[in-house]
Amino acid sequence: MARDIQIPDLPLRGEYIEQMSGAEFFQFCQDNRNFKFEREANGQIVFMSPTTFLTGDRNHEILFQIRQWNNKKKLGRAVDSDTGFTLPSGAVRNPDAAWVSNETLKSVPKSELEKFPRLVPDFIVELKSKHDHLPDLQKKMNEWMDNGCRLGWLIDVDKEVVYIYEGSQERTHKDFSKSLSGEPVLTGFKLKLAELKKI
Repeated sequence: MARDIQIPDLPLRGEYIEQMSGAEFFQFCQDNRNFKFEREANGQIVFMSPTTFLTGDRNHEILFQIRQWNNKKKLGRAVDSDTGFTLPSGAVRNPDAAWVSNETLKSVPKSELEKFPRLVPDFIVELKSKHDHLPDLQKKMNEWMDNGCRLGWLIDVDKEVVYIYEGSQERTHKDFSKSLSGEPVLTGFKLKLAELKKI
């Protein structure tokens, strides 16, 4: 996840914690709503550190552009970094931004959407902050792809590079003066990368 402070993500140890069911983990998060967690496929819970203003602003801009496009096309739903998804691997992840198509949503009971739904977004974004380690984020992106995500962008604004993951393919986009197309997953969507450099 995107963070700008030098507090590492902290794993919570304990046999009981690592053996929680999905329902127990969901309740654990509800009981500790002032904190943000992810869950590894092996059951280990990780406390996520907060973002700074700069990263929060960039996150908001990305989601704003996605929602503007989605409000016109009405092809699915876009959610922010507080949204948890339960992956087929058992991991629970909170991407910085995610989009789920109407077709994917139809495959999930509405009651699931009141929890951390067992679904993989069609598209996700992770935003690298100054103190994030690139290999850790790349590993997370590969996890998304391995679990069925169709398109993922890992954005490093400081170095002006986007790592694009599509199925088993990976490529980079290095020109922030040009918009980045979400085709073929997000029909007609282009992210204006230059907007992320305004601060």
